[in-house]
Amino acid sequence: MPEKKTIQQARKAKRQGKKPSTQAGAFVKEEIEHVRKGKHGARSTKQAIAIGLSKARRAGVNVPKKGKAAAKKKTAKKSTSSSRKRKPSAKRSRATTRALKREGRQAVSHKALSRQGKQAARRRKTA
Repeated sequence: MPEKKTIQQARKAKRQGKKPSTQAGAFVKEEIEHVRKGKHGARSTKQAIAIGLSKARRAGVNVPKKGKAAAKKKTAKKSTSSSRKRKPSAKRSRATTRALKREGRQAVSHKALSRQGKQAARRRKTA
């Protein structure tokens, strides 16, 4: 569950007319802080970012999915309509948390985040 402060930041960004990616940035930042403080770990920088984006989507930020999932609108529509009705399985949630706790903390070091940012920028240039 995202912190109240994070949701408020995202809402403020939305009111100011910022793009969804900027709104989602608050959730990604929160996730990076969680890993740094030791709440859980992450296998890679991408994983930490993905967890943050996932939380943003659940909170209602309209972040587009990347790749084939974005192309198939029918599938995306199905996943959002069916997943909201049921409460997430406690067993699965516990398993996910335990798995994340076993992961390392280096994925969100300043060096790793810088490397990830540079790679993403390089990819954007060619596209």
